[in-house]
Amino acid sequence: MRIGIFGGSFNPVHNGHIHLAVSAAVEFSLDKVYFVPSKRSPHRSDSEYAADEDRLEMLRLACRDAELLEVSSYELENDRISYTYYTVEYFRELFPGAELFLLVGSDMLLSFDTWFRYKDILSAVTLCGLSRSAGDERALREKAEELRKFGNILIGSAPPEEVSSTEIRKKIAKNENFACYLDENVVQYIELKRLYGSR
Repeated sequence: MRIGIFGGSFNPVHNGHIHLAVSAAVEFSLDKVYFVPSKRSPHRSDSEYAADEDRLEMLRLACRDAELLEVSSYELENDRISYTYYTVEYFRELFPGAELFLLVGSDMLLSFDTWFRYKDILSAVTLCGLSRSAGDERALREKAEELRKFGNILIGSAPPEEVSSTEIRKKIAKNENFACYLDENVVQYIELKRLYGSR
């Protein structure tokens, strides 16, 4: 099996996240991509950061009809710091013998060599850098070349959908239309739970 791991806050999960995951699954011939939401930071306010269970549920709603996509609550249920190294180890135990692919956006790839035990991560997975905004491809390829001495690095070719969770939260708080950026079930959930200052 070829398993993709896609971590992040997903606050909230939006169409750009889903596009990246599905594009990576197709391009790298992955059998499944697991979204792994990270724990909420204790320093974030309720208005900017939805509760763990809400972000998890929004992910489940967004992935509900996508056969290639799954959601893992591993980091939310674990008491220790959500270092990616531990998440990779968990998936190695969960899928012994599977080939693991760690999906990261361009911002994460460019700082990857500052991550906790990043060399160990690269010895266990194929790292897949995915463009988050137009024009970042050159920087991605240069960083990938630097990191290749530690492991296998791939760069996705799918054009990005330029949308950010931060901008979506701002629109929600201002009562502006945000429905076009999210799965319709996620939109309904945000409105039902009055997340991010929605009315």
